Amino acid sequence: MSARNDVAPDTLGVELAEDGIVVEYTDGRETYYRGVPTKESGTLRTQPGKLVQILVTDPTETEGVMMYVNDRNTHDDILESTGVGRVMLESGEEEELFPGVTVRVDGYAIEVEADPETARGRVFVFEEDELGENSYEIVNED
Repeated sequence: MSARNDVAPDTLGVELAEDGIVVEYTDGRETYYRGVPTKESGTLRTQPGKLVQILVTDPTETEGVMMYVNDRNTHDDILESTGVGRVMLESGEEEELFPGVTVRVDGYAIEVEADPETARGRVFVFEEDELGENSYEIVNED
């Protein structure tokens, strides 16, 4: 496995559709996260070993920033050309990715805490592997 570095994200286009979320990379390509995200409050703990991506939209919900957490598969230059960021953390480490959005690594699982009000947008978490994908929206408790 080759070493991977932290990469700063750029602003990406976002379209919130009835049946999923479209993210437009800075190179013009798009990806589609299918399905309506499950709403979660409090700390979201992803399944160990999954690729975890966090998307925070702006207040208009038409732009956002995306970060991969501990992705060791994507080369730095690919991330830089698409506008997706990456953070690499060791077990036990924690980092505030954006105001109001904090991630920590617990063993092989990623924990995400977010306050959408502080983040000034919606906070989505995607976890996937070759067997499937799940999507979540972190919301404040009612």
